[in-house]
Amino acid sequence: MSGRVRREEAVDVVWSGDWVAERLGVALEGDGELQELLGLALRRNPKRAHLLVSNVLGKHVPQKPSVVYGAGYGLGERVRALLGADDARRAVVLGYAETATGLGHAVADGLRDAPYLHSTRRPVAGVAQAGGFEEAHSHATSHLLLPEDPELLAGGPDASVLVLVDDEFSTGNTVLNTIRALHESHPRERYVIVALVDMRSPADRDRLTAFAAEIGARVDLVTRSSGTVTLPEGVLERGQALVAAQETEQAGRTDEAADEGAAPVTRAGLDWPADVPDGGRHGFTPDHRAALEEALPGMAERIAGALGSDVRRVLVLGFEELMYAPLRLGTALEAVLGSGAEVRYSTTTRSPVLAVDDPGYAIRTRLVFPAHDDPADGPGDRYAYNVAGAGFDAVVAVVDSTADTPELHAPAGLLARLAAHTGQVLLAVVPSYTPTPVQEPAVLPEPLRGPDFSSYAPEDVGWLLQDLSDTELEAPTEEREEAIQSGGAHYAESLPVEYQPSAEYQALFTAALDASAARIARAVGTVTETVLAERGPRPVLVSLARAGTPVGVLMRHWARHRHGLDLPHYAISIVRGRGIDATALRWLAAHHDPADVVFVDGWTGKGAITRELAAAVEEFEASGGPGGSAGPAGFNPEIAVLADPGGCVRTYGTREDFLIPSACLNSTVSGLISRTVLRADLVGPDDFHGAKFYRELAESDVSGDFLAAVTARFDEVADQVDAETKELLAADRAPTWEGWAAVERISEEYGIHDVNLVKPGVGETTRVLLRRVPWKILAKRGAGADLTHIRLLAEQRGVPVEEVDDLPYSCVGLIHPRFTRGATGADGKAVQGA
Repeated sequence: MSGRVRREEAVDVVWSGDWVAERLGVALEGDGELQELLGLALRRNPKRAHLLVSNVLGKHVPQKPSVVYGAGYGLGERVRALLGADDARRAVVLGYAETATGLGHAVADGLRDAPYLHSTRRPVAGVAQAGGFEEAHSHATSHLLLPEDPELLAGGPDASVLVLVDDEFSTGNTVLNTIRALHESHPRERYVIVALVDMRSPADRDRLTAFAAEIGARVDLVTRSSGTVTLPEGVLERGQALVAAQETEQAGRTDEAADEGAAPVTRAGLDWPADVPDGGRHGFTPDHRAALEEALPGMAERIAGALGSDVRRVLVLGFEELMYAPLRLGTALEAVLGSGAEVRYSTTTRSPVLAVDDPGYAIRTRLVFPAHDDPADGPGDRYAYNVAGAGFDAVVAVVDSTADTPELHAPAGLLARLAAHTGQVLLAVVPSYTPTPVQEPAVLPEPLRGPDFSSYAPEDVGWLLQDLSDTELEAPTEEREEAIQSGGAHYAESLPVEYQPSAEYQALFTAALDASAARIARAVGTVTETVLAERGPRPVLVSLARAGTPVGVLMRHWARHRHGLDLPHYAISIVRGRGIDATALRWLAAHHDPADVVFVDGWTGKGAITRELAAAVEEFEASGGPGGSAGPAGFNPEIAVLADPGGCVRTYGTREDFLIPSACLNSTVSGLISRTVLRADLVGPDDFHGAKFYRELAESDVSGDFLAAVTARFDEVADQVDAETKELLAADRAPTWEGWAAVERISEEYGIHDVNLVKPGVGETTRVLLRRVPWKILAKRGAGADLTHIRLLAEQRGVPVEEVDDLPYSCVGLIHPRFTRGATGADGKAVQGA
């Protein structure tokens, strides 16, 4: 498409995507409004070098507040017309942090009576997590859902319509995976996706129809404009090279004006209405909306009075997720100042983007400053784009009280950066809204121990679980898979029927144990010695049930055998998508120093549990730990694992992907304990998660045999352990996340589009074959005896094994991405052509 747009007044206006389009051959094609809505910029990103820059979002490009607010409000009116007045009153709007928090709120306003919630990257003390989800490219859980009212996202037959709002709908992966995750816990009959622009490819457009059919719900899409981005071959590499060249050229330059004559920084008293939240982080109701609308004119008058009468160009600058409050202050300021002044609005951001001072480039300038809100992911740079050199007479910086910190006022902080580029800086602080903390229970349950619960010795592990042995929880594998993938149930709400191995398979387990016992002993010793060196002298081992439990028991045995230490060991439940057992964490904090707790697991796959644990502990700490407002407990979310083939952790016995025999079986190698269960009718808010003790399988139990075979090799591997531990302690063990990158690639290459259905590594592949409905197995070409049991299980279930190159794992199990009992056989075997 041409880089220039001919206006009716016969003036050529440079499109803010020209610079990128001309150098990389990127073409933006779509309806007539698309180039007015979007420009192009570049960023250093391993997946996508180009960035679509919205001219009406109010994030990177200063725009009239009325235009930004009107874009979202208009979309909300269209959703209201689509749903009808009755359903619109029952809708709940969910916006995405950080970019679409203000857009989503404006959409909710357009619906008139809809409550609003946005996801957040900021854990908040006293607020329980109602859900969360990850962006596909992220190495950490990115989004938390923290509604003050736990019923806001409730599903069921009478559930309201859920309206999800993002700035752009590109591949659709993030939004569809969000719906999938929420549908598992809160199913509903209708969803509406809202975005400013729809930039999906034809293949991605077809996915939305298939997705709606898959979950059995209606999914509508409402956008302002649509089109596609055409990317020539090799554009990513050329884009990265162009960014690197520009950064080299710009190195040594400063993007700041001289400090001499910097503008004064003053505060404006807003008199923000009491009990009105600063945004939608915890929910924003129609009553909140009415109170804010009444107060806005008065707050704008106070800002205008503080600015003075000679100000003509004003920027209202919001702060990351805090987009709606400054946006509405901006619209009110427009009304107060009238046509005699020009008001613009934008916000700061976490996202680093290349700045190029060219009229054909969307990001002309950038200001860089340190984060000033004590972010959960640690310190780092933040950015304000197209502010420097824009000729603003005054900047009204709007932050919440959490972000009104010394860093904000520091010589290199945001206010000082702004003061170098304008005549006046006015700081307006909105009080951060914090819901009332949840009261903790006075009495906590006690751990379960063998022989009453599990076949392990009572001193080997205390299970922070409740006994559900008398509850019927098992369902056929195929029935569970269909329910899970359709959103009708979460995988933790039921149990698979325990796999009973054939004589041939049991013989494989015995042979594998004999062949690998020494290697396992070496890994156990290495990870235990590393933990003792870095977290000693008396760590409290807390294994993630149930795969981590045999490893925790073995680590305990090593510490006693080599050092005479009697380490406490507990097993705790963690559930993907639901988090860790907070009641169990409270119990641990009440009985041990949380700083001594070391979480233990068997192995890493793509790192989902690693991220789940980090997010869950972060939430627990942010909530004030066991005492609510008493302050955080001090748990360290790092996991120690026997094997880390995914490169997800820094404490491990090995990073090789090999057969750990305890992965071959289920309860019969894990103390006869089932996987954990989390279901609302069985597990109350003050209960431990549940599990079953399969006493009836005692004759098949090899848990003790597994422990004995490995501990018998402790002495012979001691020298190797000492050498490997010394080497590891001196090495750079930072996570590489190599496995996560491979999983994302496989998910897209095989058309799965859901990383949760890709299970990498020998252990995870075994689980797929034992508990889920497998689609196919990818085996690294040349993998040997470690995959013998995989090939046997695959043969028994009729699952093809595909030999591939370039795998960081020995194998990868793919769960059937479109499972129904018609797409596969009733016995779970693959059907040709499915």
